[in-house]
Amino acid sequence: EMTTPAKQLSRLLASTRCHIMPCCWDALSARLIEQAGYDFTFMSGFAVSAARTGEPDTGLISFGEMIDQGRNICSAVVIPVIGDGDTGYGNALNVRRTVAQYAKAGFAGVMIEDQLSPKRCGHVKGKQVVERNEALTRVRAAVDQREAGSDILIVARTDARGPLGLEEALWRARAFADLGADILFVEAPQTEKELAAIPERVRGLHMANMIAGGVTPVVPPRQLESMGYRIAAYPLTVLGAAIEAIQAALSALRGNDGPGEGPAFADIKRIVGFDDYQAMEARYAEDKTESR
Repeated sequence: EMTTPAKQLSRLLASTRCHIMPCCWDALSARLIEQAGYDFTFMSGFAVSAARTGEPDTGLISFGEMIDQGRNICSAVVIPVIGDGDTGYGNALNVRRTVAQYAKAGFAGVMIEDQLSPKRCGHVKGKQVVERNEALTRVRAAVDQREAGSDILIVARTDARGPLGLEEALWRARAFADLGADILFVEAPQTEKELAAIPERVRGLHMANMIAGGVTPVVPPRQLESMGYRIAAYPLTVLGAAIEAIQAALSALRGNDGPGEGPAFADIKRIVGFDDYQAMEARYAEDKTESR
């Protein structure tokens, strides 16, 4: 039976367990997440901005850069990928185009948020959100595009907790659910009590964001599951580990210690696909020999 990334993700989320979701920023990081056995991943806008442009997640990266990165990521793995669609890059029609293009790129889901453009990382100071009507219009447009035939799940995110308080964030999450959003994401609750209140007071599938040193307390996945969360996202864990490893390797080289300990060349070749490529190359070489 043929399936699609969105249907694959829907089946995974039908279980009541909380899925651990490390986030990626390029095809290699996505492939490593897949090879480690995770069910799905998320293309983090923070991480893509950092890796592709060397800029902070403050709305500087464009739709074109994000969708290009997404195509590479989705084509590199078979696990579902959720894409960060930021604010939808404009008005309701821009939101619809964003959703449509993310679906065509191969994403299983797309996240649309209610920040005022230019948006910024949800765990830094200075973020603002649009008023209620515009927030609802964005989600309505995203859902309309899904209903019009784009095979993709809608992740509706609100950043209202910081500037407007928890009650406004909960109101928006409920409204997003009523509009038909598939997954709800209330960003940056500030205490464990607030974290627990979100799935308790708003029906639907919920995602939590776990950032060490961020606004939200980092709690174990089992605790998130007991609270009622279906997804535990780790947007910077893999990126942070990569930065640390690169810094350590560069420091070792400066100290004349050589390349230091790392993956063997054979392992690197296997991870990026040389073994599969050479096996396929040999197959076609055999075909050529047999045809003579």
